[in-house]
This record gives sequence, C-alpha cells and structure tokens, in this order.
Amino acid sequence: MSKLYMVPTPIGNLKDMTFRAVEVLNDVDLILAEDTRTSGKLLKHFDISTHMQSHHMHNEHKMVEGLIQKLKSGVIIALISDAGTPAISDPGFLLTRACLENGIEVECLPGATAFVPALVNSGLPNDKFVFEGFLPVKKGRQTRLKLLSEETRTIIFYESPHKLIKTLTHFCEFFGEDRQVSVSRELTKLYEETIRGTAKEVLAYYTNKPPKGEIVIVVGGKR
Repeated sequence: MSKLYMVPTPIGNLKDMTFRAVEVLNDVDLILAEDTRTSGKLLKHFDISTHMQSHHMHNEHKMVEGLIQKLKSGVIIALISDAGTPAISDPGFLLTRACLENGIEVECLPGATAFVPALVNSGLPNDKFVFEGFLPVKKGRQTRLKLLSEETRTIIFYESPHKLIKTLTHFCEFFGEDRQVSVSRELTKLYEETIRGTAKEVLAYYTNKPPKGEIVIVVGGKR
C-alpha cells in the first residue's frame, strides 16, 4: 500500500530524533527533503542510506502531480523539512492535501517542533493559543497586526533574527508597549535563550544585543 509519512526532525539537538523516525526513514523508498545538503548530514549521522529528492517551497507546486503518481504506483515516501515538523511554516501541506484527495494514506509522526517548547516556557497562558507563523513581510502586515491586536488568546510567531527588532517595534505600536512578550531563540541548542518581559523591555534588550539563530515569539493576548 502506498503511503506518505510526515517525519519531524530535530530543531537543533540531534538527541531529539526519535527511534521511530529513524526506522521510518530507513524503511521508506524515497525521502523528500527541503534541503538535501542539510538533511544529508542528518541521514549520515543516523546511518540512513535511503535515496533523497529535493522538495521545497520553490518546486513543490510542480512536483505534486508526479509524486502522487509515484505513490499510486506503490512507492512509500517520507517528507522531512530542515528542522521540526513538516508543513508547519514549511513545505508539506500541498502534498498532504493531494494525497488525501487521491485516497493515499498520510501518517504524521509526533516529534520536534519549535513553537511548543517556546509556548510552554513563556509563562503565558497556553490553554488557548493562536499560531501565526511568519508575519507578512510587506503587503498585509499592518492589516494583520491590527487584527491581532484584538486577539485575547496567546499568539505565536516565527521570526528571523534580522527582522526581530522591526517586529518587536511593531508589537509596541500595535499591541502596546506593556504587552507581555517572550522571545525564545536557538531552542535545544547550546546557546538557547528565552527573554521575557513587556514588548518595550524585550525590544530594548535585543536593540542592545542583536539576536542570532532561529526565533519564536510568544505574545500575551489582549486583556
């Protein structure tokens, strides 16, 4: 039976790779990888020799039909991203939807994803939350921020280090300087850090200490 596996990979610490993930990646016929160079290091570390093929945001639309045909022919495929769970701000949704539309089984393994530890260690309410991922870079950004300024649930964002100051500045402007914010960066890695405080305080911290690495921002909802 054909099948698509969605396989999470570590977001930094290789010890977070699960036994089951290694087993699946060894057993499938083909691994779709966001960046074969990055994933190649991971597969080498776990002695996985399964053939890889590139599957990323720039080619996923063109590849879907061909991959569906492969799956229909009985090929078993695993999809991985550079880090974390596929389809969470990474490629994966288009292929998953196409598989389900064509009656092909999809199984997602549990595993690493950046926003869960960032949310839990933020100290902000986590019984209800909204995952926003990356904000629009230009078009629609202010409209989105205005809408989110009224959100009462905790909000989670992904951000790149060179845009963090801009984003925190916008939070001060649209959410208010006293809105509670938690910024986690380099989760699971050697220099993991979480800075908590008001939007104004966290902005001041990173203005004086330019950030590096992958970043998750958790913002308290409107009170």
